[in-house]
Amino acid sequence: MTAFRKRPVVGIIGNMNLLNESYPVHAGGTMNSEAVAEVADCMPIIIPSDPRYVSVPELLDLCDGFLLTGGRPNVHPQEYGEDETPAHGDFDRCRDAIALPLVRACVDRGQPFFGICRGFQEVNVAMGGTLYPEIRDLPGRMNHRMPPDGTIEEKFALRHKVSFTPGGVFARLMGADEVMTNTLHGQGIKTPGARVVIDGHAPDGTPEAIFIKDAPGFTLSVQWHPEYRAALDPVSRPLFQAFGRAVADFASRRDAGLRRSA
Repeated sequence: MTAFRKRPVVGIIGNMNLLNESYPVHAGGTMNSEAVAEVADCMPIIIPSDPRYVSVPELLDLCDGFLLTGGRPNVHPQEYGEDETPAHGDFDRCRDAIALPLVRACVDRGQPFFGICRGFQEVNVAMGGTLYPEIRDLPGRMNHRMPPDGTIEEKFALRHKVSFTPGGVFARLMGADEVMTNTLHGQGIKTPGARVVIDGHAPDGTPEAIFIKDAPGFTLSVQWHPEYRAALDPVSRPLFQAFGRAVADFASRRDAGLRRSA
């Protein structure tokens, strides 16, 4: 009989999709679950990000950390004081209602989260920042969007450099001031939120890596998609490993606190 090993739990923020164009589902890409399970060494669970079904306090109690995933819908511009335009694309107001207060609660509690693509943008908005609706329309910016055609390997191929602050959080974690990443996003940070530190940029100046200043827990977030082949990629692997260590440490401290109070 295989010995049971309790792993820390990472809640993966799900996206609402239509299966066969008619059946609503909350889903998360399998590469997210794979990265959490195999690289972060945590147990992944998909969260139905809708306040009709779950609440932030329940999620904080259930999970030890959170993966804020990418997704086609964008954060609604009303969340940062702007009007909706066609350039802002599709929205998921239910995810907004869960993810944004969840980020703020995690920052306050020191509960780890890792933001990816839309998750990166959620972190900025949650902390009071704003977004550009379409990066490629800005003067001097490149097209950061996913190629419309091709294989999954071609869509997630490395496409540009990201330069980190020398000696900063990401540079120390990577052991390098510059790395190559994929890019599959349309929106990006316009103004950083309170305590949001931009620690990495694409060659065109687009923010690509952030963390929350003076936060007691893990708050690293990236604009690219490190979940793709995370176990094999030298940039993705240290990110998920560091996230996993932070989640395990939080779980251990929480369990110790429960034992002391019992």
